[in-house]
Amino acid sequence: MRILTEDEVSEFKPESPAKTAVERMARARQAMVDTGCWLPGQGMGSQWPIACVALEITQRCNLDCTCCYLSEHSEAVRDIPLAELFRRVDLIHRYYGERTNVQITGGDPTLRHRDELLSIVRRVRARGMRSTLMTNGIRATRELLVALSEAGLTDVVFHVDTTQEIKGYRDEIALNAVRERYLDRARGLPLAIMFNTTVHAGNFEQVPDLVRFFRAHAGRIRTVSFQPQAQTGRGVSGPRPPQITLESMETQICRGAGTAMRFDAFRVGHPSCSRYGICLAANGELFDILDEPELVQRINAVSEEVDFDRTRPLRSALGLLAWFVRHPREILPTTACIARKLRRTVPDLLRAGGRAAQLSGYAGGWR
Repeated sequence: MRILTEDEVSEFKPESPAKTAVERMARARQAMVDTGCWLPGQGMGSQWPIACVALEITQRCNLDCTCCYLSEHSEAVRDIPLAELFRRVDLIHRYYGERTNVQITGGDPTLRHRDELLSIVRRVRARGMRSTLMTNGIRATRELLVALSEAGLTDVVFHVDTTQEIKGYRDEIALNAVRERYLDRARGLPLAIMFNTTVHAGNFEQVPDLVRFFRAHAGRIRTVSFQPQAQTGRGVSGPRPPQITLESMETQICRGAGTAMRFDAFRVGHPSCSRYGICLAANGELFDILDEPELVQRINAVSEEVDFDRTRPLRSALGLLAWFVRHPREILPTTACIARKLRRTVPDLLRAGGRAAQLSGYAGGWR
């Protein structure tokens, strides 16, 4: 596992808040350049000044995962006062601005008092930022999800895997019953549902089967994340087995997807930390969206000036149209890229039939 040095960390930590959105983006882009991460398809510095910010609101948890990153004393750590959390939300906004994705995490955030959790989500939303709930799902009831959605929550990431050692579930396939239960809880709510899986020696061979499950539920799941085991915190699993690398996880994901996928066309931050792929799903089949790097790079160029907010699709579409009006020379080459992509994809989609949905795959973790 590779850990960032203090000098590398400082490159991503602004000394003072940026005054404008343009300055925030310029800082992010320079940080990417300085650390050798400004590669084709890079989102940081073009679409946003930072991919996400973790806001830890508790270290308490109702599980004890074998790969837990918390310390042995985490249960004794008092929750951060609500006023301090509000100050941190405001600080995130000062440094990174609107559209920033704030991951509300822990421990498990659902162990905070319900009213406090709702207040935190409202604070994030009031600052024009997006909030993501990181939870194991045990206390994320339908009632709570409805309330959080009404408060402005954008995403929910359910962490479900065999490191949690939940009684009665011997492997990842058995745990699909838990995943389906969580999907049912969120059914019909305007929330993007994601699943996170820690990949370790005990479930590495089951990754393709797990991807097939996600593929079958692509219309209800937006993103799936696979994080390699790391020897941190109070976890007892030990060092990562040599067969688990970002490259081997990509291979396993592609096996389950039933198609080759590119994980280098679109980048989110440091390339040694994350690999990102996006597929279009139709009737259980997946089709790689990122196999046209030129198109991805053109979309990134557009994204520098257009606020792509998936919670407001009409506003995003109008912004894209306005961008092309201001840049008419880009219409022809961009259209040509899209047409080339459609010629390769539409026949397969027509053969598959049915409605299409997007499914993103994410492989991350320091190596």
